[in-house]
Amino acid sequence: MELFEVFGDLLEQDVEVIVNAWNRNLFPWWLLLPQGVSGAIKRRGGLAPFRELRKYGPLPLGAAVLTSAGRLPYRAIIHVAGINLCWRSTHYSIQTSVKNLLILAEAENFRSLALPIIGAGSGSMSQAKARHFILETLEANQHLYSGKVIVVSYAKQR
Repeated sequence: MELFEVFGDLLEQDVEVIVNAWNRNLFPWWLLLPQGVSGAIKRRGGLAPFRELRKYGPLPLGAAVLTSAGRLPYRAIIHVAGINLCWRSTHYSIQTSVKNLLILAEAENFRSLALPIIGAGSGSMSQAKARHFILETLEANQHLYSGKVIVVSYAKQR
């Protein structure tokens, strides 16, 4: 695995697939207010990926599932259930999400992916702590994925 960290916009990364920090899929997508990464995907990529999420039903904590990228220029979107029923992220939810997205990306033969700081934002964990858990998990599980991984800390474009 090649690992990079950048500050920027997840939706501006030159990769094959992006990761959306999602929820457990217990609520219909149309009931949720668009915010963070999901909001940006909805605004720029359209609703198709979120409609596709319905077929998966409720997701176990840490699950990773695949949808189309809608109007975005990616091959697909991997959605991870990174927050629990109380809308909180934990070390477990982040660790499991990262491991499962690596397994899915390798199985689908994606050569590059970009992921946000899963667990920060709607997950209520500090960006620094969530980033630490992500990097720790990537390091410990680099054998699961042979492609390029970009961890994106959000920074507004000026």
